[in-house]
Amino acid sequence: MASTTCGTPGYVAPEIVSQEPYGKECDYWSIGIVLYILLCGYPPFYDEDNMVLFEKIKSGKFDFPDQSWANISPEVKDLLSHILEVDPKKRYTPEMMIAHPWFAKDLTEGPKSTDMIDQMRKWKSKGKN
Repeated sequence: MASTTCGTPGYVAPEIVSQEPYGKECDYWSIGIVLYILLCGYPPFYDEDNMVLFEKIKSGKFDFPDQSWANISPEVKDLLSHILEVDPKKRYTPEMMIAHPWFAKDLTEGPKSTDMIDQMRKWKSKGKN
């Protein structure tokens, strides 16, 4: 177990924010953050103020806004809900992620999020102001 506070603010796991000892489970959380961003173009937890951001991360409360998530499968939403689990003991491991039904789907079929790149540009531009 490690205990040094480190990481990019929007990607760090709740246990790091809470300054608790942490293990590899914090990396699984980051996988969930990256997957969320790849699917919709913006992070599940965001605020300009890091203290507010950290409170959001510690709460673990995030959503799937319809404007970005309407055409994204319920299976991947379920997967994200298990990866972005506040309790590291309950958080999905890579083995559990791969075994999830979403990975069994043919990901080349189904609706695509046509505005994901635009959403990523909007989110990225927030940091330049």
